[in-house]
Amino acid sequence: MSIRVLIADDQTIVRTGLTMLLDAQPDIEVVGAAADGREAVRLALQLRPDVGLFDIRMPLMDGIEATRRLAGPDVDDPLPIVIITTFDLDEYVHGALKAGARGFLLKDAGPALLTQAIHAAADGDALIAPSVTVRLLAAFAQTETSPPRQPLEPLTAREEEVLVPLARGRTNNEIAGELFITPSTVKAHLASLMRKLAARNRVEVAMWAHETGRMRGRG
Repeated sequence: MSIRVLIADDQTIVRTGLTMLLDAQPDIEVVGAAADGREAVRLALQLRPDVGLFDIRMPLMDGIEATRRLAGPDVDDPLPIVIITTFDLDEYVHGALKAGARGFLLKDAGPALLTQAIHAAADGDALIAPSVTVRLLAAFAQTETSPPRQPLEPLTAREEEVLVPLARGRTNNEIAGELFITPSTVKAHLASLMRKLAARNRVEVAMWAHETGRMRGRG
């Protein structure tokens, strides 16, 4: 079955380009395109897409507020949303991730990473552009004033090992290769981390790793 995607961007040429790029994929179908955040929310509720691909800076309602309304902590059936933007390190991106976005890409990410992010979001996973993950999450951690949440149960030694490459933006396959374990084992550890941290996705797990200082000095 095709992954049904809703695009939201205020630039016509960007909406058209993303639509053409994604419709060219054999298992992705663009079902709607919005020019502002308010329209994105309306279309999302009307069309019930599998994934939203939203810009941050849009008129009437920005991508952060649209994400919060469709994927925020209080939403019963959150829409998986990937943020795609030209801004790789600013408060807008932090706000979007905090609002519930499952991924973050730059607009020059390329078709392969874009489709990978769409698939990850549809599968309940999350992906941040590897080129900006560490800088982005480290900067986010520095803006946090409240103490990081405490895990429901202590993390195991292996979960701590998985946490480090995850916070660097590595995929499950890359983490598996690095730690000499199977991708399914990585997925099981990730599920355990999400449960213990009450996190909705791997982005929030990665945020927690940075907030708790686990990535300091690791590059």
